[in-house]
Amino acid sequence: MTGEDRARGETTDDTTDFGYERVALGQKQGRVDAVFHSVARRYDLMNDLMSAGLHRAWKAQLVSMLRPPKGRPFRHLDVAGGTGDVAFRVLDAGGQRTEVTVLDINESMLRVGAERAPERFAGRIDFVTGNAESLPLPDATFDAYTIAFGIRNVPRIDLALAEARRVLKPGGRFLCLEFSQVDLPVLDRIYDAYSFHVIPRIGARVAGDAESYRYLVESIRKFPTRGAFAGLIEQAGFRHVTDRPLSGGIVAIHSGWKVS
Repeated sequence: MTGEDRARGETTDDTTDFGYERVALGQKQGRVDAVFHSVARRYDLMNDLMSAGLHRAWKAQLVSMLRPPKGRPFRHLDVAGGTGDVAFRVLDAGGQRTEVTVLDINESMLRVGAERAPERFAGRIDFVTGNAESLPLPDATFDAYTIAFGIRNVPRIDLALAEARRVLKPGGRFLCLEFSQVDLPVLDRIYDAYSFHVIPRIGARVAGDAESYRYLVESIRKFPTRGAFAGLIEQAGFRHVTDRPLSGGIVAIHSGWKVS
């Protein structure tokens, strides 16, 4: 891990990153909650506008890698998935014996997801309030765990990864879709200009909140590089860890398996 890697997403015993600010570790979760309370009703619309709809293709790729089975029971946990966007895709891709628990620390986001849940999923989806760092769920319960665009908002990523491994069954899979580092020299400059100058303006116009979207952009830049994050996943006890960059490295899907 390089010095730059350590600087990204660094958490000490006392402080952590909140975008480009250093804040007391105990303050970050409350400030992140305030961001998502503010944008919950417009969250999916903002994702469409900010990514020009690409977030749909990225999530489709995530579920394609997951491959929920059609013919056997499959218990899935989607963390930080309050609005249900990934969970609904997993249920559509799996069979009638696929069940999904959506867990989010933010009740405003969960409320949106519960309201949006199609009737056809009744009895196969649950919405649970909980913290990724301390899941209110038993050991070895789930066949798979996903977290999409959520792990960079967790104050202590190492605890969230340890909890992900704890609640997975042996043979279970961890998948994380998260923003990453753009690999293409020209695209990276365009992406930076768009992120810092356009996205907050869209947030101000559509969600009435430029500051929340400025934080979200900054949090992407402070997240560990793909290599550093892969190291954290391995340190949590996952094996066969890989990452798959998409769209020139704008995002990446990280994968790991609980072998035993």
